[in-house]
Amino acid sequence: MYLSVLPAAQITATLALTGWMITGFTGLPGRWKRWKMFCRATFTIITLTRTTRDGRTEPVNVYDYLGPGSFILGPPQLQTVIDHLTASGHYDRIDGHGHSRVRSARGEQPVEVRNSRVVL
Repeated sequence: MYLSVLPAAQITATLALTGWMITGFTGLPGRWKRWKMFCRATFTIITLTRTTRDGRTEPVNVYDYLGPGSFILGPPQLQTVIDHLTASGHYDRIDGHGHSRVRSARGEQPVEVRNSRVVL
């Protein structure tokens, strides 16, 4: 009897652990995944444009000014890059248009860039 209890306990523990791991990847309302790796990452999805001196708008890609491998920008980091681009004279003003979101442990929040300022 002892020999059959050990495999049964191992199978039960394995199934319980597997079920717990699978449910860790299911979504909750207002959340982007439940696994802690996803909940800790804050990133911004936004379309940016600049306004030229003559009033035209052109797209801005902030990743052109970041180092290789940079792909997650939270609102504070995005503001730092925008501040650098406007202070260095690359752009006069940067605005965010379209559907923009911040995804983090607090769920999705709308984000906008108005007059070179990140607004949550």
